[in-house]
Amino acid sequence: MPVDTPMQEPLSFTMNLSLYFGCLAIPCVAGLFYMSGFLSRPDGAQRPTSPAQPAMDRTEFFGSQIGGESVINYSYTDKPWRLVMWDVKYFFIFAWALPWVVWPVRPCDGGHFDELSFTRENVWCMLLHAILVVLQLFFILTLPLALLFPVWMVGLGLAAFFTLNWLLCLGLNGKTITFESDPKYAPALEEHAHEQWIFLNGVAVGEAWLKSNINRLALTFKRPVIGVHNRTDGIIFDVVECLIQRNFGYATSDVRAAYKIIKEKLYNPRYSKVIFILHSQGGIEGGLVLDWLLQELPQDLLSKLEVYTFGNAPNHFNNPHRHADSQQAEKKHPEKSTYIPMAITEIPLTNSPVETRPPSLRRRVSNGNSPAFGTNGIAPSLTSISEDSSLSHATAYTVPASDRAIAHVEHYAHTTDFVALWGILHFVTNERASPEMPRYIGRVFRRTSSRGGHQFCQHYLNGMFPLARDADGEFTGCAEKNEFMNSIVEIAGKGTEKDDIREGVDCSWSLIELAGRRGSVVKGEVAVNGSFSEDDKINDGKVRVKDLSRLWQYRNGRSPPEAPREMRSMTMEF
Repeated sequence: MPVDTPMQEPLSFTMNLSLYFGCLAIPCVAGLFYMSGFLSRPDGAQRPTSPAQPAMDRTEFFGSQIGGESVINYSYTDKPWRLVMWDVKYFFIFAWALPWVVWPVRPCDGGHFDELSFTRENVWCMLLHAILVVLQLFFILTLPLALLFPVWMVGLGLAAFFTLNWLLCLGLNGKTITFESDPKYAPALEEHAHEQWIFLNGVAVGEAWLKSNINRLALTFKRPVIGVHNRTDGIIFDVVECLIQRNFGYATSDVRAAYKIIKEKLYNPRYSKVIFILHSQGGIEGGLVLDWLLQELPQDLLSKLEVYTFGNAPNHFNNPHRHADSQQAEKKHPEKSTYIPMAITEIPLTNSPVETRPPSLRRRVSNGNSPAFGTNGIAPSLTSISEDSSLSHATAYTVPASDRAIAHVEHYAHTTDFVALWGILHFVTNERASPEMPRYIGRVFRRTSSRGGHQFCQHYLNGMFPLARDADGEFTGCAEKNEFMNSIVEIAGKGTEKDDIREGVDCSWSLIELAGRRGSVVKGEVAVNGSFSEDDKINDGKVRVKDLSRLWQYRNGRSPPEAPREMRSMTMEF
């Protein structure tokens, strides 16, 4: 449903700048093939030799970078043209993954929501995109010939080309920049009235695909969703726009619209949560929005915000600590939970979709004497608490609450997704750990799968949040179990290798209950295991994606159990 209807500009600033990038591309290609080791992966990992080759499914987990003075954001401190050249180089390094932008084209488990399913709207979009790819490639390859013609003739040719490109894109984009999901997929409910969900799309998405994206999100999480339309200029020009946005910080109209909407929602006292979901190029634009918000908004308003990304494309993602003390403590003891000296309350874990129980219902550990924290301000680990003989009659859990400006940030990425490789996975797994490398905050789920492509609905949501059907074959919401969420997490063994710049795994839990019952202890490198599914039959002491994913806890109208935001750490018992 359209919310407003600003007119699309026929000749955008992005298109004009693309001329200069087109001029640069031709003379640089030959040298870049040599520099980059074309069709090779820098990490030495084996890649599929063809899109049809199946991959061994696995999921790796990266705890969030801690940040601090040793890691700076190079997008603010280096020359933009130099950054562009690095981006072009890595474009060719990861070019082996380009087929996975659309591959696999089947299955289409999401029906009409899937971008490549054969519906009338999708076929129209694919046809226009095919024409735009041919037209824009021809334009770039023939651009040097402009030197052979008079200026007036070149000017007329450029005007004719950009007018035709704009008309074709108008057939994809329409005239509206913001949309709301269809109420038939998720009607507004009172229990979710305190939440606002917002989605910002990625490359090559027209109006039809944006509507499918937000309706798919609404059906999966049972909340209405606002879609901010990052309008397409065609796949090739969208890639050029990505280069400009993430290296020059250029804010297009949809970036400004998203900033305005999110800022209004955060200031509105009606909302205690603003959920911001980003895909692909939407991560670059969303990152710009977050940078603006971090510069301007009060900390208590920012704490309402949660961010979840898929196939994220930016070169940085900021989310600083709220207190220097917590940052320093986390750097010294990344494997431990930390807290700021404030009031600590012992509360029980609940599955309440609203808030935790009031103080009158809180319970303490059975002996009532054990301190909540050890020495030096470090919370005891989950294992040490469970193994403490003084707690033999009950098991207490110390769960760290967020001390970040933004409450929660999670990233989901496929290892065969070109955009994710060019974006988040390149910066998160960079082995240099150089002080010049950018900060990329947020926990990361890196998925290797034969279904791992780039499309939002068909590849990411179908693989990670698949839909369930009723007896008549109609979609009813998110399936309660799936291969990705039940997959065992592997702790990533590489990426920004310095010991003091990534949080420990114990610090990556939001609010989880132990899969084992009272008094049980989970052994191994990862000390806890949890699930919010009461009928879950898996109890083998291993951590799975659903135990770490906060977004999973929102499926089908559910909500994660919440604690008061002023708490830095809590001790719980059953």
